[in-house]
Amino acid sequence: MIKKVFLVISLLTLGLSYAQNYSLKSPQGDLELKISIDESINYSVFKNDKPIFENNTIGLELSDKMLGARPKVISKKTKSGNEDYKLPFALKFSRINYSYESLELKFKGGYALEFKVMNDGVAYRFITDLKGDIEVLSEVFEVNMAEEFTAHLQQTPWFKTSYEYPYTHIKTAQFKSGNHKSTLPVLLENDFVNVLISETDLYDYPAMFINTEEANTLSAEFPKYPLEFGDDGDRSVKILKEADYIAKTSGKRTFPWRYFQITTNDEDILTNTLTARLATPTVLKNLDWLKPGQVSWEWWNGASPYDVDFKAGYNEDTYKYFIDFASDYDIPYIIMDEGWAKSTTDPYTPNPTIDLFELIEYGKKRNVKIVLWLTWLTVEKNFELFEKFSEWGIAGVKIDFMDRSDQWMVNYYERVAAEAAKHKLFVDFHGSFKPAGLEIKYPNVISYEGVLGLEQMERATTDNSLYLPFIRNAVGPMDFTPGGMINMQPEIYYSRRPNSAAMGTRAFQMALFVVFESGLQMLADNPTNYYKNDECTQFITDVPTTWGETVILDAKIGEYVVLAKRKGDTWYTGAITNNNENEREFEVSLDFLGKSENYEMTSFEDGVNAARQGLDYKMITNSVDAKQTLKVRLVRNGGWAAVFKPKS
Repeated sequence: MIKKVFLVISLLTLGLSYAQNYSLKSPQGDLELKISIDESINYSVFKNDKPIFENNTIGLELSDKMLGARPKVISKKTKSGNEDYKLPFALKFSRINYSYESLELKFKGGYALEFKVMNDGVAYRFITDLKGDIEVLSEVFEVNMAEEFTAHLQQTPWFKTSYEYPYTHIKTAQFKSGNHKSTLPVLLENDFVNVLISETDLYDYPAMFINTEEANTLSAEFPKYPLEFGDDGDRSVKILKEADYIAKTSGKRTFPWRYFQITTNDEDILTNTLTARLATPTVLKNLDWLKPGQVSWEWWNGASPYDVDFKAGYNEDTYKYFIDFASDYDIPYIIMDEGWAKSTTDPYTPNPTIDLFELIEYGKKRNVKIVLWLTWLTVEKNFELFEKFSEWGIAGVKIDFMDRSDQWMVNYYERVAAEAAKHKLFVDFHGSFKPAGLEIKYPNVISYEGVLGLEQMERATTDNSLYLPFIRNAVGPMDFTPGGMINMQPEIYYSRRPNSAAMGTRAFQMALFVVFESGLQMLADNPTNYYKNDECTQFITDVPTTWGETVILDAKIGEYVVLAKRKGDTWYTGAITNNNENEREFEVSLDFLGKSENYEMTSFEDGVNAARQGLDYKMITNSVDAKQTLKVRLVRNGGWAAVFKPKS
């Protein structure tokens, strides 16, 4: 009888799997992460005890084994922490402060998983402790939604992408086979929560894309590692052969953080700092030489000033005019974009109409420095140019057309950042992927494009731009290139260089300088147009590019944003709205001013005819204090911008 009982127990034991369960709660207790270790590693996420994601699976497939298959926990380590530190350059807040609960699970086989739960989100990453190099074939990132969401996606048919597609908006229950993959970040929205998904601390590894082919499920896709290249013009290469792995990397390393910002109101998305707080801290010790700021840009307007006594174009007289304009308005930089060099493949020979060294000296006398545009391929073939440009007195480089985010290209970004920093140059990446932590490790990476910005003319609709603060700009600096002075409503919009135009109202364009975040903020239009609109230009060029504090006054995903930002003791406000049928009206409390003294307010609002004539605006100057509430009216595709300076 004893033998029979033992046999039954043994058989039951063989047929059962006993999961190990772990739980982490946010410091304020309303966000919970539940982890289950069984045949695989799974986790679920709850907000106020209600599930958001259920049984998400994590794994890392190497060439010789699958990390996360039949996992065996050998140790665990928990920690309650609080971080408080100053950022080198702050786009939202001068300091990062957050609390968290963390759990590190070590597994048999030389790997671990680190989980963090914060009041505004959850994150995890792999850590490996393996000998030599490893080949990563794929990564399991499976997200199973407990309820249907609307997914706001930037979909692309290819891994080769400049992240410039418009957003699509799809119910997750309608995901189906054949859907294009999406770049990160992805925003999920329903009546209960919003979830912003992205990655940070990305290095020596490809960027992640999101598969949307299964209902209410997200999974990961990655570009393969390129092995052989062929010629493809002056600014790209053809990938002729790929490896079967996505990354070949050190066996002893941390992998990118996968994070989920979880909010119950739309306003909180705009103050996301997860990309910055989970990134590798800066490795640069001295940043005294690095100055964020605005830059005048000639490409969008075709280098075509008018009412001048010289022939305009990519020539010395025109660039001196741009330098004079920048000096007149205390703009620290001008960009010399495509056209400054004799050839896009030669970074050392300006076109014959330019004496670059004369322009550098001309700018130096006027406190204006020069930024040079280059293709990534030219940089790769002439990596010594950073040292040479530094010797010349160039301030930074705008590097364009990468259009890839495989491991090779991710490493290229970091090689560029490190070499540029070595020679005290800043970098603005165009034709780029989104920010993923490099800009924290190397603060001289001052901005990225990776956005459907103003240079795309009619594609840069206000409706699409109203999603940017909630998605693309929520994860880091964004070079949208605002500032168009020819303003049109969509139904009559037409734009061609040299008379490039911006969709929406004048006040909309002005507000973008406050709403959008970038360490290098371009003034895209013609200096002549700015001179002719002096009061608008005075306001725009007074707006900082770094901030001490950000306060969200009102926001709704894809519809409107109203916010305030502080630099020192001066406050700026910006409001923008989409192509709404009716005008919107907001009651804006000025209690964010926080002091009893009076402020001098200068504001720019949509004019009475702005719903038809986008150029129409009204400037108002008034005395206000923190006890007041303003009524702010925005027409369709409209805006509002204001500055509040303490009265002395």
